[in-house]
Amino acid sequence: MESQGPLEDGLAWLRKQKVNVRTAGIGLLLLLGVVGVWSSVFTVGAEEVGVVLTFGKYTRQTQPGLHVKWPRPFQTVMMVAVQRQLKAEFGFRTTSAGVRTQYAAGAFAGESLMLTGDLNVAVVSWTTQFRISDPYKYLFKVRNLFDPEAVSGTDTFHDMNEAVMRAVIGDRSVNEVLTIGRAEIASEVERRLQELCDQYETGIKIEQIVLQDVDPPDQVRPAFNEVNQAQQEKERMINEARAEYNRVIPRARGEAQQTITQADGYATDRVNRARGDAELFKSLLAAYRRSPEVTRRRIYLETMQAVYPKVRQKIILDAALQGVLPLLQLTTERKP
Repeated sequence: MESQGPLEDGLAWLRKQKVNVRTAGIGLLLLLGVVGVWSSVFTVGAEEVGVVLTFGKYTRQTQPGLHVKWPRPFQTVMMVAVQRQLKAEFGFRTTSAGVRTQYAAGAFAGESLMLTGDLNVAVVSWTTQFRISDPYKYLFKVRNLFDPEAVSGTDTFHDMNEAVMRAVIGDRSVNEVLTIGRAEIASEVERRLQELCDQYETGIKIEQIVLQDVDPPDQVRPAFNEVNQAQQEKERMINEARAEYNRVIPRARGEAQQTITQADGYATDRVNRARGDAELFKSLLAAYRRSPEVTRRRIYLETMQAVYPKVRQKIILDAALQGVLPLLQLTTERKP
């Protein structure tokens, strides 16, 4: 068998390479099709909303479930947790939450050190709890709005919180900030911060402002503690005095009222008895005037009926008896 020439060998090699290129092209097209189908299907979680972007421009929003879009790079999806409560911390950072919550050891005095209205200094740590109410505004209206890992001054939402809190703290005295004004401060900050978020179109709904710790600076904390102890001692002594007052005064008032009531009752009893005796005397006088002898005998008998039971030794004499000495036992025998 004769061997083929160089020309025939070259043509056979080219035909073989053409078949390999066609096979590789088909495989590449199949791979691109699988990748396209895979990137076209996406799932939105139960707490999320999917924001679909076409060439980087907002197109639509999708609710939780399975959805289809154009493959990359035509369309992309950004997931936004609208049903989850988020929080931003100021003056501290939580590293791990649980039964024993651990906090970051970093210094956050720059965002927690504030000046009060009476030119005193207070260290205020708080937490802002919020939700995303409008994903479109949250993603596109404000640049660098919120970063959970950010430090003070690196995102807009932190700056807004600090500005509002400093404005509210600056309108109150240090005693209000440290003691009785905490609830009012939290409510006022929540209201002002929501107004600012609506003005900036951030798409954020403020849920709650929680003041964690409100303390004086470390340099003057011992003096503040002594003042607080003195105030607590004052309140304790006032409460003890009020308790003693409430124990003694009502009792004295009750005893006085009881004495007055008893006196009124005694007076009523004496008056009624006197009136009854007077009416009895009047009735006896009327009966006596009608029949003096019968009335006199009746009074005598009633008197004797009342006196006789009290007499221990009774001697009844005859009216005609002349002497009474033999009947009386003038001596008594003494018992040994």
